[in-house]
Amino acid sequence: MTHHTPATSAKQFTNLRDHHGIPLDRPLSVAIAGAGARGAGYAALAAAGGTPVTIAALAEPRVGRRDQLASRYSVPTTHCHDDWRQMAGGPRLADVVIIAVQDTQHVEAVEAFAARGYDILLEKPMGTTAAECDRIAAAAEDAGVSLTVCHVLRYAPYTVRLKRILDSGRIGEIVNVQHLEPIGYWHFAHSFVRGSWRREDTSGFLLLTKCCHDIDWLGYIVGRPVRAVSSFGGLAHFRAENAPEGAGERCVSCSIEPGCPYSARRLYEVGLREGGVKRYFTSVAAEELTEACVEEALASGPYGRCVYHTDNDVADHQVVNLEYEGGTTASFTATAFTPQENRSTKIFGTRGQITGDGRHIEIYDFATDERTLIDTDAGGASAAEGHGGGDAGLISSFVRAHHEGRPELLLTGAAESRDSHRVVFAAEQSRRSRQVVQL
Repeated sequence: MTHHTPATSAKQFTNLRDHHGIPLDRPLSVAIAGAGARGAGYAALAAAGGTPVTIAALAEPRVGRRDQLASRYSVPTTHCHDDWRQMAGGPRLADVVIIAVQDTQHVEAVEAFAARGYDILLEKPMGTTAAECDRIAAAAEDAGVSLTVCHVLRYAPYTVRLKRILDSGRIGEIVNVQHLEPIGYWHFAHSFVRGSWRREDTSGFLLLTKCCHDIDWLGYIVGRPVRAVSSFGGLAHFRAENAPEGAGERCVSCSIEPGCPYSARRLYEVGLREGGVKRYFTSVAAEELTEACVEEALASGPYGRCVYHTDNDVADHQVVNLEYEGGTTASFTATAFTPQENRSTKIFGTRGQITGDGRHIEIYDFATDERTLIDTDAGGASAAEGHGGGDAGLISSFVRAHHEGRPELLLTGAAESRDSHRVVFAAEQSRRSRQVVQL
């Protein structure tokens, strides 16, 4: 049986109504450092939530996107910056800051904003190395500020219900877990072949940039520290030697594009016309959601390149085996070669089995042979649309915690994230060395 303790220490988290003088009827003021897809999405969730919030400052280098958000949230011109360093270097403009800049800038940004006294919500991954994670945790501790990492899966209604069931002892002690992260073929092509996370030297390896969510989630579900890890995987398909005959450098000028499952034209033109989750990815690829901007992105931007002719090097499949203290084991698979769908998990206990898909939980009871099906519907949110309600759950917990002075709502503090990231780095060490790594 496991018990949750607040992820933020008393030293790091002071009741904001005392520390910053926030009365209950005054909105929590939020600064956004990096207004890309994640930063803008978090801003929208914060502004639309039940806790009174003001978006007080923005830092974003793309003028069009910055101006659009500034207009939407009535951010004063004097509080809009084209570089987060300008915002961090000036007078403090908000109670909290959401840091959603590029991964390689996380440590510098946390150190700068923590020194100014901002309480922080940091997009995952926490840092790109174990040393960076240690620096980030130390910066928050030394400044006496709260730091929460965006491990959104912990905050999803599905996880909340699942954790409650496991802690109740419904399936006995957890013996082992089987977990799949189906990244999705076109999502992988967008983010990890053409996009910002395609290269290890400019962002990080796949298990860090995509799957630190899952390693953290598994540890949260099992409730015990990892003591050993092994891993295998690599870049199997998205390589020049696997290009079909006749493949061009860009989809717009490729003779075989109509039959290619990774066609950028199909992805972004469908996203523009039909909306849905593909519209989100189209908004990342193109400066604006117009036909002209999408055509320009396909013709000259990184998202119009052939998936076999880019400079990507991150793995497109990986397996990780984990041994936890007490002997519980877990196997994790991440792969590009799936539809876009929810994560799936089987949890094998001494008294029963749980099968889950990010929304539904099926409990099989060994004593009765009965199956119980639970629907944790989060308004139909899919894996690609808010992580099954996890994004909304995270933001709601974060703003309530800081507006109401309730640190127990924060599940992913610096220490928790640092520990789960250490497992990620150990797994990557194992993949490269082909040896079991002890923690």
